[in-house]
Amino acid sequence: MSDSQRLLEAYRAIIEEVDDIERPGVRDTPKRAAEAMQFLTRGYEQTLESVVNNALFPSDNREMVVVQDIELYSLCEHHMLPFIGRCHVGYIPDGQVLGLSKVARIIDMFARRLQIQEELTFQIASALTEVTGAKDVAVIIEAQHLCMMMRGVEKQNSRMKTSAMLGAFRDNPSTRAEFLNLL
Repeated sequence: MSDSQRLLEAYRAIIEEVDDIERPGVRDTPKRAAEAMQFLTRGYEQTLESVVNNALFPSDNREMVVVQDIELYSLCEHHMLPFIGRCHVGYIPDGQVLGLSKVARIIDMFARRLQIQEELTFQIASALTEVTGAKDVAVIIEAQHLCMMMRGVEKQNSRMKTSAMLGAFRDNPSTRAEFLNLL
């Protein structure tokens, strides 16, 4: 049985527990849900090398590079409900810069896995360090978690903010302040 078929059967079993699987509105839902889950977790099939695809360019620039407001969508590993937010990234190049779209692709690769926001933030920072060779990297994510909005405490206006600060972003208050002011 293929992965797609196993997912389809799993969704069928879940739906049968809560609804009539033969009802017209949900009859094809197991197939649609399985396809959606494969799409939402496609980050497991990607590697950092394939995502970056050699989009590194020599540069003498030693000034901060900031990319902000990159939207992200992920699924929390605890409830498999979405969290939706924005990611802000900064780094100080050390001989090379990364193609702009690759920053977003790195974020997507890690976000499209079952995640917790705290780990996602650190994974992005670590990947940027690995890829660019930059020792100075900052990542901030702010997101709303449907597991907190739709169930549990049901707080609609809550946002979670996480940061990973490496190198000068951690050790040098003026570097950190410059990054935060640019945001």
